[in-house]
Amino acid sequence: MMFDLPDSQTLYAALLARDAAYDGRAYVGVSSTGIFCRLTCPARKPKYENCQFFDTPGACIEAGFRACKRCHPLSAAAGNDPMVQSLLAALDQRPAYRWAEGDIVALGHDPSTVRRAFKRQFGITFLEMARQRRLREGFTALGAGEPVIAAQIDAGFDSPSAFRAAFARLVGIAPGAFRKDAQLLVDWIDTPLGAMLAVACQHRLHLLEFADRKALPREVAKLQKRQPGGLGFGRPAVTDQAAEELARYFSGQTARFETPLAYHGTAFETEVWRALRDIPVGQTRSYGALARDLGRAGASRAVARANGANQIAVMIPCHRVLGADGSLTGYGGGLWRKQRLIEIERSLAAAATEPAQRAKA
Repeated sequence: MMFDLPDSQTLYAALLARDAAYDGRAYVGVSSTGIFCRLTCPARKPKYENCQFFDTPGACIEAGFRACKRCHPLSAAAGNDPMVQSLLAALDQRPAYRWAEGDIVALGHDPSTVRRAFKRQFGITFLEMARQRRLREGFTALGAGEPVIAAQIDAGFDSPSAFRAAFARLVGIAPGAFRKDAQLLVDWIDTPLGAMLAVACQHRLHLLEFADRKALPREVAKLQKRQPGGLGFGRPAVTDQAAEELARYFSGQTARFETPLAYHGTAFETEVWRALRDIPVGQTRSYGALARDLGRAGASRAVARANGANQIAVMIPCHRVLGADGSLTGYGGGLWRKQRLIEIERSLAAAATEPAQRAKA
């Protein structure tokens, strides 16, 4: 997994040096282009703040990146396996096609063999890879105000039912169920750690999660129960503010967030979430320590549950809580993201103390 690799600074240095030692071990996703590459890619090198690193091509695809056409990371990862190479070529020729197991059989391959080979090489199956390449284009079309049928065509789905089913798996609600008169509006925010889904009204941010989080459909359903009136597509000023603040955060400028938040939880959960925001930037806490800070020693399990119920990632920094032994422990957005967020905040904290240290010197 990504957190077993060197830190992002080391990987970025390897990217600049085109270090072949990391070929097949690490990949870089570039948020400014939406492309992922091998570290040896001959293309112009991106800025550090636009990079995120992964240990498999599948993780890159699931985070919303598409393969570079210069360094061909999918072909490189496939090695000399002619079956995998042929299927990748077929996918490139028909990227908008709704692939099924029958198509794999028609090409002369056994579906179970293909499934194992792609999982081994890329971390996801061939059918998952094809589906991921289509879904985001459909979401973008819907966000631009296109009808469901247009988004379906843009995403390359042959039928409305297939598109609705795939979209429902991503956010837990079929696209036709989105309402034009809804008060809660959904949009996409790109970050160096992958796309995030934001749900906001005209006054507050209600949900902010990485789009590939498996619990996202459940969180959307929970939000709808607490905030009736349905969801729609759109980008209110609150979402714009959140996107601007996240951009400053990921570029290493500041960890200060002033976007107004809506707390959809119990009184205890809200108390925990506010305490998370009080943890100084660059520092971490254990569940037990956080419980003691709240005057609830012995309630570490309840604190852990409240931490896991947080629906506003990054801005409510549940990533700042570690296990009692200092391990990363669980994080819905992925442990590699948790480590990267901690690295960003430690760099911010170090930068903030530099002027004071120079003054003392």
